[in-house]
Amino acid sequence: MAEEGDVVSKTFRALVESADRKFARVRDFPSYGRAQGQHYFQKVFKAYMRLWKYQQEHRTELVKAGLNRWEIGEIAGRIGQLYFGQYTRTSEARFLVEAYVFYEAILKRRYFEGCKVKDLGVRFKELRFYARFLLVSLILNRTQTVKVVVEKLKALVDNCNANFRETNFKEWKLVVQEIVRFMNADTTFAIASARPFRYSAIFDCHPNSVQYVARFHAKKVLKFRDAILMSYHRNEVKFAELTLDAYRMLQCLEWESSGSFYQKHQAETKENGVVVDYSGTSGLIDMKLVADMTDPTLPPNPRKAILYRPSVTHLIAVMATICEELPPESVILVYLSASGKPSHINASPVESSGGSKRTTKNKLTSHNSLEQNFSSPEPHINGKKGFSDYYDDYLWLGSKGNGGSSNLYPGDIIPFTRRPLFLVIDSDSSHAFKAGLTWCRKRRESCLTAFAI
Repeated sequence: MAEEGDVVSKTFRALVESADRKFARVRDFPSYGRAQGQHYFQKVFKAYMRLWKYQQEHRTELVKAGLNRWEIGEIAGRIGQLYFGQYTRTSEARFLVEAYVFYEAILKRRYFEGCKVKDLGVRFKELRFYARFLLVSLILNRTQTVKVVVEKLKALVDNCNANFRETNFKEWKLVVQEIVRFMNADTTFAIASARPFRYSAIFDCHPNSVQYVARFHAKKVLKFRDAILMSYHRNEVKFAELTLDAYRMLQCLEWESSGSFYQKHQAETKENGVVVDYSGTSGLIDMKLVADMTDPTLPPNPRKAILYRPSVTHLIAVMATICEELPPESVILVYLSASGKPSHINASPVESSGGSKRTTKNKLTSHNSLEQNFSSPEPHINGKKGFSDYYDDYLWLGSKGNGGSSNLYPGDIIPFTRRPLFLVIDSDSSHAFKAGLTWCRKRRESCLTAFAI
């Protein structure tokens, strides 16, 4: 029996190491692009599913061999991470729901709680688990779950400060402050009866019964496939790298889960009289449960690339990648929220001067490259702007130390108007983008709508 237990334990550890190596390969993959490492993700999912099944089948032997509950929680947490990572790349609701299923099971079963060993590494794992669960719960609009997890996170940070005085938990105190500030700013937490930003079967009629608006293009029926959500403001409300602006836009571009899971309520009673509710995700971690939590009659969510404080170069690179991979007969939405002028608090006169020189160089470079694709610029007619004037107003994306420009000009968007584009500019300089790109649309007869806020 002892030898059999050793074999089981060694096999389990080997599976853990193999799964962790595969996980490390995909952890830092970008969240945009349609073909970013799908082959690797399938391998990682397969490795963790095999590991999860093995520990379920040999739980008794593994516990006798010294398996800790927090180790089971860590495996479930990794699976939740994988599902959430797939959601950020595909925006498919089933992946987000699966992540929620695993995270809530960890919370309900208290895999990390009650650990008698004062292991700092385990405490950090628990802190990261709460932070990830909060992000998933926020996106799924589970306000009650968010409130519960926030209280547990606060208590854990206080406990860590008391028991590990030699360790600085300042960053985790900031995480708590961020989520509390986020909750205070978001109306869904202040008003219990507030309707969600998402399409909801409770408040809205079915999409098939909604009257269609006029066609976006005279000769094509375009489908909404991709979106880029970017926010860059000083001291903005955020949690992790999800700002309040991007969060609200994300909610508006999602379908509320409305499957049969939300219309049924089941309860089973054990022999000792204790009632156990299985209508939630706190029962068995069931991979098939997501089938009851999603509505197959609803259209798929558009893919969303959420960028937190990107550089101009990075933003343009992401836009270029997504536009290049945009399927035929599709439209992309780009939401840009930023100030129209730089912050004089963070930028010194020397930095401002240097930035002006670099900006002038970048303006000339962009102007010359774009003029190769256009005929000679139009002169001012009836007080209207010409092509070169669309490098006067801009969005400010912060001071950068890499020698590049911090300003995004309307002219920088022009190359992307070759594809159907719906542009939303949330800025005090939005008027410049609306006027400039409307002129570009007339010149190129492309499918472009610019919406200024």
